Amino acid sequence: MPLDCVNSINSNLITDSVFPNKDVDGLNSRNQGKVAVGDLATGFLPCTPSGCLELVKRSGTKIEGSHTVVIGRSRIVGTPVSELFKWHNATVTTCHSKTKNLDEVVANADILVVAIGQPNLIKGEWIKKGAVVIDCGITSIPDATRKSGSRLVGDVDFEQARKRASWITPVPGGVGPMTVVMLMKNIVLAAVKAARTL
Repeated sequence: MPLDCVNSINSNLITDSVFPNKDVDGLNSRNQGKVAVGDLATGFLPCTPSGCLELVKRSGTKIEGSHTVVIGRSRIVGTPVSELFKWHNATVTTCHSKTKNLDEVVANADILVVAIGQPNLIKGEWIKKGAVVIDCGITSIPDATRKSGSRLVGDVDFEQARKRASWITPVPGGVGPMTVVMLMKNIVLAAVKAARTL
């Protein structure tokens, strides 16, 4: 996701064609609905959002009572991340392309999760001192100093933000590997569930 095709495809039709008990990506409407209502135990959690949550947990940062700001409301990352943090008792603010005074909202975040797909949108000076920053963005931008002529960056200005954040994920190499780990976890869970029904 998103589906790579020149023709318009209804992605819901595709993801809902996957049997919910085999939906290890957590994209079927049934699994998404479970996340929305706080049933985090019986379905599959979407991989990138659950990876973001796990990164914050592993940092030792207290989620309960924190002000978590999520920038982006996509079906794949932004919306489920907001739900997961909400069900872990954070106070969640979801921002998007129409949010006004984004810098002011970001400045109040104890935990910041960014998944909006705009390279270096979030400036380092916006970050609250000591905040945890999870950058889900990845975009290739031109860079004449590289042999390839380009480099990968996230949605957060990493070099400036790292001076203020207590924890920050790099791009590449931060959220991506955790997404893969969560996918492997879901595959193991699917296998265990299937074995129990035999």
